Amino acid sequence: MKKILIVSDGAIGKHYIERVIGTYTSENLYYVVHTEENRFEGYNPARYKFFQFDPTSFYKISNLLKMDFWQVVLVMENQIDLDQTIKNIRMYKPSIRIIALDIWNSVSPEDDIEWVNMQELIAANLIDYLPNIPVLAKNIGLGSGEIMEVLVPFGSSFVYRHIGSIEQKNWKIAAIYRNRQLIIPSDNKMIQPNDTLVLVGEPSVLRSIYRAIKRELGQFPAPFGSRLYLYIDMAIEKPSSIMGLVRRSINIQKKLRQPLIIKVINPGNIDALRMIKASAEGNVTIDICYDIEPDEGIILSDIKKYYIGLFLVSHKAFCSKAIRKKLYAGNVPVLKLADRSFSSIKESVVILSEEGHIENISTTIFDVSSQFGFNLELINYVHEEGNHKQKAIEHFNNLSAIFSKSIHVSEQEVNPIRKLRERENFLHILPFTDKMFMGPLDVFFSTDPEVLYRKLSRFHQLFIPTQI
Repeated sequence: MKKILIVSDGAIGKHYIERVIGTYTSENLYYVVHTEENRFEGYNPARYKFFQFDPTSFYKISNLLKMDFWQVVLVMENQIDLDQTIKNIRMYKPSIRIIALDIWNSVSPEDDIEWVNMQELIAANLIDYLPNIPVLAKNIGLGSGEIMEVLVPFGSSFVYRHIGSIEQKNWKIAAIYRNRQLIIPSDNKMIQPNDTLVLVGEPSVLRSIYRAIKRELGQFPAPFGSRLYLYIDMAIEKPSSIMGLVRRSINIQKKLRQPLIIKVINPGNIDALRMIKASAEGNVTIDICYDIEPDEGIILSDIKKYYIGLFLVSHKAFCSKAIRKKLYAGNVPVLKLADRSFSSIKESVVILSEEGHIENISTTIFDVSSQFGFNLELINYVHEEGNHKQKAIEHFNNLSAIFSKSIHVSEQEVNPIRKLRERENFLHILPFTDKMFMGPLDVFFSTDPEVLYRKLSRFHQLFIPTQI
């Protein structure tokens, strides 16, 4: 049993002692020194010993310090008395652990004293009362933000999602509170509006998750980034194709209302460069790389440098496996532009697969479709039955009600890719997974629409990472 010495005075000290008495523990024995006569109720006499004397008196406090205390807690409102009390304790027990309350924010930190700054405590607690601020556990674990409590708003991207559909890498949903009741998370549990989630994980990851939970429609390309980025390699692109890429990218930039960066590598066509520069106006920046044969490492470097939220690339460049791998590692949405009009698109199309990745990116799909004004079609290939598909359809229907955006769910018994190839124009949206790197033989025998994305390469395709 650990012996704790508490030295206090004033109202703060009295309140602190009352809180200690109200905290149940059978492991500690408390010796309480108070400068004034106070009556405390509800305490266990076997665990609390009370003394009334002036702790600035070395004679009086040294008699008490003859016992073997584990630590000393000082909650005193008079700074001079506090300093003298510390000197008395150090004279008798130089190495004992001391925790002292700093009311004045003027003490100089000492290595052997743990100062608790009252102003910082008050500010930290008042922050918790502000809306849209994450609540962090300060007295559990490391207290550095690895435990977080988040209220899920009605329009959140996490609403009506199954726990199993949320990829939790370096973080976990530890508990759900609904209507003042605890719900233990499981894969088939669905998050409801106004649920409170308790999250555990790396602090930097939890901050990103918090922003994702609070995000509503109209924010894309957030939370992935804040800028659009067009990648042009003049060594592989025709001049006519380059201008088509620039026109479509500027059209997209105007829709999303975010800055656009046009990156040009291998600048060998002067006329094309002049046309690109002539097109740059407003929030469009041109970045030309004059390095000889730059490698694909420039992609990852620029994603971090410019905080890219949407990467625009031609079909030719995306065909390069090296470029695809860099984009996949960059964990950024990629819009692969085809050689056809983007402004004439009227609908976005999503094909359900058995893997359940679609539910991970569902809110981004709604966000993109909403900002561009596209109708959203969800295609269910009924030849492949699966529980994940039914959950995904239920999830999309719930999101449709939340965001007041209608969707069309169609069921097809033949592979939908064949039917889609007959259409004139649409945006194909699919998750960006490692299926993009499967070998030709595996692709040939596959019926997975995510694997067969190349069959729709003539159309614009948006690849969305499944991780937040």
